[in-house]
Amino acid sequence: MSTRLVRGTANQQGRNLFVHPGNSSMRQVSYGRIRLSGEQKKVTFKNEGQETGLICMKGACEVLAGDESFTLNRDDALYIPKGLSATVQTESEVDLVECSAPVEGEYPLQFVSGETVRRDEKLHFLAGTPSAHREINILLGSNIQAGRLVAGVTRSLPGNWTSWPPHEHASMLEEIYVFADMPEPSFGLQLVYTDGISAAEVEVVRDGDAVLLPEGYHPNVAIPGATLNFVWIMAAHREVLDRKWGVVQVDARYA
Repeated sequence: MSTRLVRGTANQQGRNLFVHPGNSSMRQVSYGRIRLSGEQKKVTFKNEGQETGLICMKGACEVLAGDESFTLNRDDALYIPKGLSATVQTESEVDLVECSAPVEGEYPLQFVSGETVRRDEKLHFLAGTPSAHREINILLGSNIQAGRLVAGVTRSLPGNWTSWPPHEHASMLEEIYVFADMPEPSFGLQLVYTDGISAAEVEVVRDGDAVLLPEGYHPNVAIPGATLNFVWIMAAHREVLDRKWGVVQVDARYA
């Protein structure tokens, strides 16, 4: 059984923490999911010692944090500082990706509008070459103040590769891919390798699966006719100093 792959994280209702340093190979970053609808439409948690990012994948909700209130819709994000209690509530349904990492510093509560991100060419852009085209949305990047977290969403064109050419950033950042918006029967292939491709670990990934990437090159590909989409969550090893998006080591054979 793979220690790198966590299946079906989008299936459970309520607030569930699936990956954290105590149960995985991750040193800093944790990943959870908040899904509210039906009988459970509210959840409260305390953000002790960790900064937290919430990314809205579907639906809408209100988040109460400290003395402030925010409405999150699809592709919106919220940065919640350490030590702050938060309540998520919805009148309909909502699906949030939750990511967190321990920090020493103090950073402000910050809302990120998905619409604003889409209008900013530094945060929303197309990348890649033919057969490796994808759309990148940086939600928690240089646009906010934070200690370790960097997060966003990548969406491929049908049948295309993403994270290509293969790259890695293990000296600065660890990462988790959370696959989303891939309705059945869609799937993709996720490769992870540190040296030769022949020694690669290959996982079949579907909607809701999470792949842990503490190290290694990590390209992936969609099946023909379907897209491969994922939230990428990164945490810097050194607070602030290593919190940089796009500083990577590319596999020179495919650069």
